Amino acid sequence: MTDSITLTGLAVRANHGVFDFERENGQTFLIDVTVWLDLGPAASGDALLATVHYGELAEAVHAAVSSDPVDLIETVAERVARVALSFAAVERVRATVHKPDAPIGVPFTDVAVTIERDREWAAHAEFASEERR
Repeated sequence: MTDSITLTGLAVRANHGVFDFERENGQTFLIDVTVWLDLGPAASGDALLATVHYGELAEAVHAAVSSDPVDLIETVAERVARVALSFAAVERVRATVHKPDAPIGVPFTDVAVTIERDREWAAHAEFASEERR
């Protein structure tokens, strides 16, 4: 699929991190998410219901990132991927979680984790989580 929608620099205040001060004080995470889907039906019919409403996607990603603190931004990235793939039209997703205020002892501009996931992964991940229950 070559059609995509991209959100860049979605700022989310959250308390993810391995250190106590990260959990207590929180910090801003920046999220980039690209979803691949067929935009042909939306474009030809000028129909919002035939695409992904990027405002709803942004709100869903924001809610997912701002809740339930975890240690790793890798985990946050997978959470973003799951949320994006919950939109029926989305076939594949790339999620990048930036942690510009990471506790690194040398000067740096940004640290980020990027993952790509698709429907096949989502189906397998759902099956695996059902098996663990």
